[in-house]
Amino acid sequence: MSEFPHFHDRRVLITGGLGFFGSNLAIRLVSLGAKVTLVDSLIPEYGGNFFNIEPVLNAVKVNISDVRDPHSLQYLVHDQDILFNLAGQTSHLDSMVDPNTDLEINCRAQLSILEACRKHNQNLRVVFASTRQLYGKPQYLPVDEHHRVQPVDVNGVNKLAGENYHALYYQVYGIPTCILRFTNTIGPRMRVKDARQTFVGIWLRNLLEGKPIEVWGGEQLRDILYIDDAVESLLLAGSHPNAVGRIFNVGRSDSISLLHLAEKLVKANAGGEIVVNEYPTERKKIDIGDYTTDSSLIESELGWSSIVTLDDAIARTLQYYRRNLAHYV
Repeated sequence: MSEFPHFHDRRVLITGGLGFFGSNLAIRLVSLGAKVTLVDSLIPEYGGNFFNIEPVLNAVKVNISDVRDPHSLQYLVHDQDILFNLAGQTSHLDSMVDPNTDLEINCRAQLSILEACRKHNQNLRVVFASTRQLYGKPQYLPVDEHHRVQPVDVNGVNKLAGENYHALYYQVYGIPTCILRFTNTIGPRMRVKDARQTFVGIWLRNLLEGKPIEVWGGEQLRDILYIDDAVESLLLAGSHPNAVGRIFNVGRSDSISLLHLAEKLVKANAGGEIVVNEYPTERKKIDIGDYTTDSSLIESELGWSSIVTLDDAIARTLQYYRRNLAHYV
């Protein structure tokens, strides 16, 4: 891991700070000497959990607030150096069932955040966490940043709008933004209560509770990123001069079928059951098929690389939840 002296004594604000990405980032930033403030709504469906920041609970400030509240945002951004904008609604199925809530969080709230920056802190460096989902069904693999964007669900449409707002506010107002499009990410502190954040979460919970892993389809290919590598990309995006005004894919160049991934989980757990089911119609309509990331741009421009192997990622994640599952279910 890099040292990142850039963050020492810097004032860093993280939206979605009690969630999966936000908490792991916060723990790393504290180790780098940053002054960290976390913003989280703690809405039950979105993954915020105070236990996530247990290692640094006394070293960070926590503000329980909703990113949809423009008044609190104005206060929060005015004296910060760096904003990691990680708050979002991540469930693709939820976005189709309740599109207006997804619109409010992934689109309208992003505009409110950027307006707060424009009015109160135009020098604030902003890193926006986006998703590979907005590419839609890949026309070729691996998917690079030149691939067309054609989301297949409401979540992807709204995340794309959030991206466009960040790009626009850099172009028009000079707010130094950077956008990262993440692939499937796993690791400690991810949501395992259900599949709202990642399908691997509910697989892992079922495995540890002695229930079958339900694999829908199974032949689809995915690349799986470990959270420590994701955090490294966020730190580079928030500090490297080449990151400003740019969009980068963040993922792995190797992929694995969902069935093979489930088999790896069972093997690492030394036991478990896998049930393969037909792909449900409502899921199939918004499934993107196979996906693998081309991350060569962030590798060449910022010097990032994915270091943790899939086997190590699975082992570390299982170890964490064997100790702490009760805090997440």
